[in-house]
Amino acid sequence: MSQTVQITSPHRVEVIDQPTPDLRAGQVRVRTIFSGISAGTELTAYRGSNPYLNKSWDPDLRLFVDDTSGLHYPVAGLGYSEVGQVVEVAPDVADDPGLPPVGAHVWGIWGHRGEAVLAAEKLRGCTVPTGLAPIAATFARVGAVALNAVLAADIHLGETVAVFGQGVLGLLTTRLVQLSGGTVVAVDAVPGRLEKAREYGAHTVLDAREGTVGQQIRRLTDGRGADVAIEISGSYPALHEAIRAVAVNGRVVAAGFYQGDGVGLRLGDEFHHNRVGLVCSQIGGVPPAVVGRWDQIRLNQTFLRLATDQQIDPVGLVTHVIPVDEAAAAYQMLDRSPHEALQVVLTFP
Repeated sequence: MSQTVQITSPHRVEVIDQPTPDLRAGQVRVRTIFSGISAGTELTAYRGSNPYLNKSWDPDLRLFVDDTSGLHYPVAGLGYSEVGQVVEVAPDVADDPGLPPVGAHVWGIWGHRGEAVLAAEKLRGCTVPTGLAPIAATFARVGAVALNAVLAADIHLGETVAVFGQGVLGLLTTRLVQLSGGTVVAVDAVPGRLEKAREYGAHTVLDAREGTVGQQIRRLTDGRGADVAIEISGSYPALHEAIRAVAVNGRVVAAGFYQGDGVGLRLGDEFHHNRVGLVCSQIGGVPPAVVGRWDQIRLNQTFLRLATDQQIDPVGLVTHVIPVDEAAAAYQMLDRSPHEALQVVLTFP
C-alpha cells in the first residue's frame, strides 16, 4: 500500500492508502522522498476553480468542450514535483546504461504518493545531478515553467523587465531574468516576498497595493516603460497592470494559470493604444522561436544544472517541509494564509 494525497472535494484533503501495482516489463518502481505542492495549479483543484472540473480538453481540436469534465473528485495523487529513489527495475531494462539503476535518486512527475510504478523511459535523463541536494530537484518542473517564460520574453542585455508575482515561480523568474542580463523590477503585494525578490536578483521592488506600478515603472525608465513584463501570478488585475507597465510596442508574457472570467483586464485601454504584444507561456510547449533547440527535458536539465552550479538557489524558497500525514493542513495554509509560505514540500516515510 502507498500513502496518497487525495483532494476528496473542494477544500477537503485526505491521505489514503492505495495498492501499488506489480512491476511489469519496461517499468521501474520509485519510492518517494519529497513531493512539492504547487500553490498555483493544485490549488485550482483544491478550490474547485480548475477548468477541467466542468470541461474537457479535446487534444485534436485543441479546444475545451463544455458539458463534460476531464477531472473528477476525488482527485488522487495530483502533483508534479517529485523526487524519489529507484527501488526496483524490471529485468528487461536493468542493463540499459541510460536508465537510473536501483538506488539512484530521480526526479519526475508521479504525484503525491509514497510509491509509483513508472515506464522506465520516463526517467531517462532524470537522475538527480551529482552534488545537488535531492530536495532541490523537486523544483525541476517549476523551474522549467519559469525558464520557459523567460525564453518567451526574449530578453536582451540591459533591458528592464517587470516580473509580476513573487511567489515561488516569480522568484525563480526574477533570478533567471537577472542571469539573462535583464534588470528586474519585481512586483507583489506581500512585503516579505518583495524582500525575498531583492535576494533573488531584483534591482527594484514595487508594492502592488499602491496601485501605481505602471506609473512608477515609467518614472524608473525615463517615461519609456519596461521593455517586457512577465505576469506569473495568474491574476487578471496584475496582467492588466503588466500591460500598463510596458513601453509602446512592448511585450507582455502571460505565464500564470488564469481562472474564470477576466475581471480587471481591460483590453481597450493601454493594450490597444500602446500596441502591446501579448504572448502566452505554457509548459506544454516552448516558444516558437526556439522550437527545435529547446524541449521539456532541456528546460528541466538546464534549470537543475544552474542549481547544481549554485547560480540559482531553489532550496532557499522552501519554507515548510511537512510529513504527508499533515497534507490537509498544508493545503489549508496555502489557501488561507499564502503570505506564511513559499514552497511547501511533503515528505514520505
